Amino acid sequence: MLPVTFEDVKAALPRVRAVLQPTSLINWPGLSQPLGCDLHIKHENHQPVGAFKVRGGVNLVSTLTEQERASGIWGVSTGNHGQSLAFAAGRVNCRCTIVVPEKGNADKYRAMRQLGAEVIEGGHDFEAARIHLEQLLATRGGRYVHSANEPLLIAGVGTMAWEIFEQLPEPDVILVPIGLGSGVSGTCLVAKHLRPATRVIGVQAANASAVARSWASGKMEADECVETWAEGMATRVAADMTLAIMRELMDDVILVSEDEMRVASFQLLKQTHNLAEGAGAATLAAVTQQRDRFRGQRVVAVLSGGNLDLAELPRILALGDKT
Repeated sequence: MLPVTFEDVKAALPRVRAVLQPTSLINWPGLSQPLGCDLHIKHENHQPVGAFKVRGGVNLVSTLTEQERASGIWGVSTGNHGQSLAFAAGRVNCRCTIVVPEKGNADKYRAMRQLGAEVIEGGHDFEAARIHLEQLLATRGGRYVHSANEPLLIAGVGTMAWEIFEQLPEPDVILVPIGLGSGVSGTCLVAKHLRPATRVIGVQAANASAVARSWASGKMEADECVETWAEGMATRVAADMTLAIMRELMDDVILVSEDEMRVASFQLLKQTHNLAEGAGAATLAAVTQQRDRFRGQRVVAVLSGGNLDLAELPRILALGDKT
């Protein structure tokens, strides 16, 4: 039996909707027409923290006990998970501490602090920051909220897929970026219940592909290091819970290159006037890479976040101008 169910997503829906409005699902002709498909962008970049993960944070924090709220919550994040927890915790006066990799996206770190979180930099990447968090947690106490191995987070972000089917009842395919897989797992749970014929495809950076390889091989695989500007995908090892759901329900995975994500980010900015971070642009990159595969189909691409490190913008603009 899977650790999270469609019924868990249904239970999360009123908790999420009490705080968050549904996000738009828009067919942009400037994207659909060149690609030859009926492409709809799910604008999770329009969330209050600029990313889909806030759904999971709201769902989880709304279920905390008084003791858990008093002791506070902890997370490790490259940015969006941390903002999600900080946003949700701030609504109920719960202390929130986020451990982040050193020298990451400074704008995301600043946003977490502005939302009231204590931000601690430790470790050169996500996995190193996680180890640092566990060391701190042993002495300081509190509720650790894993960014993937957490049923309430997965159920919360699954409400994103619920909205897709409310707005577009019969999509042929939904593409969702993969960091550790909470978004694609929640989408699978909803899609395979409401319309089994809809294919759910995960998208991961080729330079950070441990989750995709683990899904394909059936065994846990890891990278010693990852080199991607898409920090939302910069994970070196899969998470048990989301990987189990993906193995059971996800239809396929597509790997995209660093420049393919840059070009997709440029196109989103040019055609829709929306800023997309690397993970947010990855789904459009996948549709562009495999346009023949998706030609003539009704396709949903989740723009998971818009919290772009602006230091990357000159490269995006320079590369996009050449395409």
